[in-house]
Amino acid sequence: MNVIPNAYRIYRRQASGYFYLVDETQGKPKHASLKTKDPQQAQRILDARLMGRTLPAMAAEVGRAYLREGDPEAASHTWRKVIEECVGCQKRNKATQKRIENAAKDKALNPLLDRPVGETKATEIFEAIRNGGVATNVFLRRFHNFALELGWLHKPILTKSYWPKVVYSPKVAITAEQHLAIIQREANPERRAYYQLCWLLGGSNSDMALLRAENIDWERRTVTFIRRKTKAVCHQAFGSECAEILRTLPSSGPLFPYLATVRESDRATEFKQRCEGLGIEGVTLHSYRYAWAERAAIAGMPERFAQAALGHGSKAVHRAYARGAELHVPSLEELTEVRRKTIERARVEAGGQEFRFAA
Repeated sequence: MNVIPNAYRIYRRQASGYFYLVDETQGKPKHASLKTKDPQQAQRILDARLMGRTLPAMAAEVGRAYLREGDPEAASHTWRKVIEECVGCQKRNKATQKRIENAAKDKALNPLLDRPVGETKATEIFEAIRNGGVATNVFLRRFHNFALELGWLHKPILTKSYWPKVVYSPKVAITAEQHLAIIQREANPERRAYYQLCWLLGGSNSDMALLRAENIDWERRTVTFIRRKTKAVCHQAFGSECAEILRTLPSSGPLFPYLATVRESDRATEFKQRCEGLGIEGVTLHSYRYAWAERAAIAGMPERFAQAALGHGSKAVHRAYARGAELHVPSLEELTEVRRKTIERARVEAGGQEFRFAA
């Protein structure tokens, strides 16, 4: 029925009565259901596909006309409106909404803001990503997917496999020497204690600043809180050094009364200024989390315990944090010697009696 050389044809299956389209433009024929039993409707779909192949400009205009009839507000669905709807979505917490608001200020997105999403071309997406950075790629992809969910895009502008790969810069953990230099120079007692807890507990910027005395269980010597970003429960035991610092902080209410009122970005800026004053580069407050994860890996802490301490729900995420850990794998000779000395020491403590470890 209606054979179109080197293009398309349709046929009807006798068993179901549905029409199917055969696409012969790519060499090997591809069959796709038109999901209709109406011959006239099947013919219109075939004509539209043929027009799209022979007269693409006209087909695009006809398509826009159909969209305008189906959705009179289609032309007003710009990327600016997508971003506004994305920010106002009630599903997101305040921290995520703030990140989206900041992403909307990206200058690389300016050429797209007043562009109808349904008329945006793949080349425009590529251009915006080239002019921006990693955040441009991440958030533009999020806005694109949100437009699909709203029904403002009838098909993806770029499929998942064609989006440029997100390549993050290497994450740097703060070293013990860098941390010590910052602590020694810090004159403010509250801020110095804050940096020390970030080092000992591996907490994030806001999670540490908003800690309260009620989060501390002195009997079990643990700190428990809920991460603001993921709502995951973090549960950490602390030692004598951490206990000494905690005793210098308020016994009720916020542990850091001033820092709890400061914006997250301002705390990050203050830390950056201290690093710059010491000539320390590439380190942020978040570097304390990477440092804690690396130290935990080097010390041999079981991965599930380290995940619980940092509030990581994914092993992949936690391993990314601990990636910079340099592990020392002892030789079999070293391990055998350690075992021999342990057995010998146990024999001496047992009064020279025969002593063996269970296999």
